Amino acid sequence: MKKLIVLGMAVLAFYSCEKPAKVGFVDNTELINEYQEKKDLEAVFKSRIEDFNKRKDSMQQMFNLELKQAQQKAAKSSPKQQQELSMQIQQLGERLDQQINIEQNRISEESKTQNDSIINKIKKFIENYGETNGYDFIMGKNEFTGNLYYGKEAHNITKTLLEALNKEYAAKKK
Repeated sequence: MKKLIVLGMAVLAFYSCEKPAKVGFVDNTELINEYQEKKDLEAVFKSRIEDFNKRKDSMQQMFNLELKQAQQKAAKSSPKQQQELSMQIQQLGERLDQQINIEQNRISEESKTQNDSIINKIKKFIENYGETNGYDFIMGKNEFTGNLYYGKEAHNITKTLLEALNKEYAAKKK
């Protein structure tokens, strides 16, 4: 009987000493979309895409002009010359398409790389924030998927993290 009482007291002492885990969650979509560095990056790529589209339109207009001139020239040419002109125009069109695809792929890859870099920065920041502020767990919540489908608003640290992230980014940007 004494052993049972001692064991019960030990379990009670152990249970009462254990502090609850500090838990928080982050709305990943909001955090990423409202992060100033991501907004700045989007503005840069939007500008690059607009510039690319202007160059592409200009190249296509030049190609169309050359095509029209070649068609006019072909109307007055022999069948052999028409075939040569047709091949030249076809090759020019293929080079134009290739150039456009290369540029699109380069912008797309660079954008993906930059976005991945931002996501990795955010993950590292959250990890450091959690460690510095005594969190046992910081979970992520996404709009459609994720491991967290509900969390009490009191545990939502998205705005706090967003402010800290943007403050750190602003300091580095100076």
